[in-house]
Amino acid sequence: MNAVCKQVRDYTQDQDDAMTQDLFFHPFFERYTRDTFKAAPREHWIDGWKIEYMAIARPESLHRTPVVIIGGAFQNFNSYKYCVEQLLDAGPIVLIDLPSMGNNQQMHNALTGVSAGTLELPDLAQYLGLWVQEVQLPRVSIMGMSLGSVVASHFAEQFPQLMDRLVLMGVMQKTRESWRMLLEESLHLMKEDRMEEFGQAVVLYLVNHARLTETSLSPTAKRLFFKQMAAFASTERLRYEVNCNRLLRLRNVPIPTCSTLVAVGEYDSFTLPFENANFALQCPDMQFALIKHADHLPQLERRKETMGLFATYLRGEPIDDCVGIEPMSREQIPQLERRGERRVHLVEPCRQMHHRHDPSQCHQVTVVDINFFGVLLDAATPEAAAALIAEPRDLALALGQVGEQPLAIECLIFEQMGSQVRALFKHGYFENAERLNLLLAGDAVVENAASL
Repeated sequence: MNAVCKQVRDYTQDQDDAMTQDLFFHPFFERYTRDTFKAAPREHWIDGWKIEYMAIARPESLHRTPVVIIGGAFQNFNSYKYCVEQLLDAGPIVLIDLPSMGNNQQMHNALTGVSAGTLELPDLAQYLGLWVQEVQLPRVSIMGMSLGSVVASHFAEQFPQLMDRLVLMGVMQKTRESWRMLLEESLHLMKEDRMEEFGQAVVLYLVNHARLTETSLSPTAKRLFFKQMAAFASTERLRYEVNCNRLLRLRNVPIPTCSTLVAVGEYDSFTLPFENANFALQCPDMQFALIKHADHLPQLERRKETMGLFATYLRGEPIDDCVGIEPMSREQIPQLERRGERRVHLVEPCRQMHHRHDPSQCHQVTVVDINFFGVLLDAATPEAAAALIAEPRDLALALGQVGEQPLAIECLIFEQMGSQVRALFKHGYFENAERLNLLLAGDAVVENAASL
């Protein structure tokens, strides 16, 4: 009986302690629980623009510098539901959605009616800085992923006095032409209401389909991602267009001077590892790390390893022994390959290109080399090559019979060199992507030691 009474007293005391801690926990941060993500985000208004956020913490790390997370174009707060527990060891967490980003659906200023599309990425960073000051956070660390990395870099440039540490993943200093063409193509597909193709294309641009065996992205995750894109309603389409155009207008990302970790999936085909590494080299106080067996979405494919890396760095601890991570020094970075996918030669290189609207338009070409992402073609003369590049998004390369059906993939032709042209594959269909992988792994090709 005494033992039972003691258990009741201990339980009651624990409940009283918990209530007392909640009562005096923090005026800004909420205690993290498993139900945290069921609550609606909080709102803060600045000059007619709405900033949505969640601010959460645990008692044991409440004393550390808060970590503000700026996600990519498709993340919402639920995207981080299974990420924050590891990160909370590094400090309080703030998830933030700026106007027209994440799940913030504000597309017009509440006071002036001006479109959110007029806000450039540096403007969004400016409002983030104003918000940090207005909620009286004296100093923050920032974590920016993909699109969020650009906002984070601008914030670090504009508000160095507020910065502690910076984590960037999927960043490049200058955008390349082929990368911009992929974004433009996704906009074309959306405007043409080819939403099934649009959804598959976006997934295929962000997920390295040539490395699914290594990254182990589950078919379920890929399917859900595709369904999210294909089902875009008018507001989602507008937000996608706004954010794509912000990136297309971007020509340079500022280099932060604070302590910076740049991380990238070793198989990232959207923001290439060497582009991330070159950005890191410009930073005076930097660390750089490859996340093994991941592409542009390490937070999905290698969540434990990725968040473990970030939390370790944010606590100021060495990242050398982080599981699943390959840190690289300044001396090692220049040895990183510019491309990660091998080129191969076709056994029968002579092929044809057809116009997608007029199959009677036919161009004879020779495949010089090819990989999953693109192809180098020889049209025999500069004039014939010029005819190809005059149709930059409307020609499909016929690659012959693969399985029971012929395989043809539409191309984005972006560069002419004499009689040769370089082209990206559009990759608007999962089935074609899988069949191309079969072709490249089969007897129709001869390997070349060079890498793209």
